[in-house]
Amino acid sequence: LIFIISLAMGTTITISSNHWVLAWTGLEINTLAILPLISKSHHPRAIEAATKYFLTQAAASALVLFSSMTNAWQTGQWDITQLTHPTSCLILTAAIAMKLGLVPFHFWFPEVLQGSPLTTGLLLSTIMKLPPIALLYMTSPSLNPTLLTTLAILSTALGGWMGLNQTQIRKILAFSSISHLGWMTAVVIYNPKLTLLNFYLYVVMTVAVFLALNTMKVLKLSTLMTAWTKTPSLNAMLLLTLLSLAGLPPLTGFMPKWLIIQELTKQDMASTATLIALLSLLSLFFYLRLAYCTTITLPPHTTNHMKQWRTGKPTSIMIAILTTVSVMLLP
Repeated sequence: LIFIISLAMGTTITISSNHWVLAWTGLEINTLAILPLISKSHHPRAIEAATKYFLTQAAASALVLFSSMTNAWQTGQWDITQLTHPTSCLILTAAIAMKLGLVPFHFWFPEVLQGSPLTTGLLLSTIMKLPPIALLYMTSPSLNPTLLTTLAILSTALGGWMGLNQTQIRKILAFSSISHLGWMTAVVIYNPKLTLLNFYLYVVMTVAVFLALNTMKVLKLSTLMTAWTKTPSLNAMLLLTLLSLAGLPPLTGFMPKWLIIQELTKQDMASTATLIALLSLLSLFFYLRLAYCTTITLPPHTTNHMKQWRTGKPTSIMIAILTTVSVMLLP
């Protein structure tokens, strides 16, 4: 409870502050509060994940402080929105990319997520991304558009490409997060509110996926293939959420991608929008593979049990799909 309260307090301090030192303080509180949650299992993999997370986040926080001090030295301003010095903007972009796990600073995120429990992984993928996204939102007018677009394209490409050969679901969700962050970074300069909308919808869908996986106690694709025998209706919901994360219409996840492509086209960046849309097909492949694993029917121990669930499962999936489509098509 103390660590969860500290996480909420650190996030609130960062997103509500106008002074760089306060924002840095909130980031540090967040980092220190999540470390015991990562390493609470005392497994060597968890200790390794906590160490990697601490070193990366400490370096990123130091870069944030160094960037703000450089800007204050040159301009005399400690206000977050008054970041005008070019060197400070460059250092801050690297710091935020390291905090979020954008390419080429993405190496720590899949490893940390793989070494964490699902509930802690949920926090790492959602609430821990909010303070850096808030800093990116507030400083976006000062940042370099070419650099951010390059980071966005690389993140979308590697997020999809590196997730193709993974069998661990937590690593797949980590690369999924990197790919989604690429979409958010691409449009943050031109329409920051659209970035926030994308982030909020991503958080909602990711929470649904992590909670479903945690309920079914699923960590690998091979376990997911037999999970339908325990909770077929939850499997159907997981299938829909994964397809929504993939951005398939008419599900919710399609809307932010559509709006981002539309905004980039308005800004005469149709080539960037086309490239990001094509690169997202890579991540679509492993989403579809995950969705297929939720519907595959490996034989359980008894034949009667298999027949019993096979009769009800297509019906429940059809009802869920029709309900989702009906809700999304309402004016």
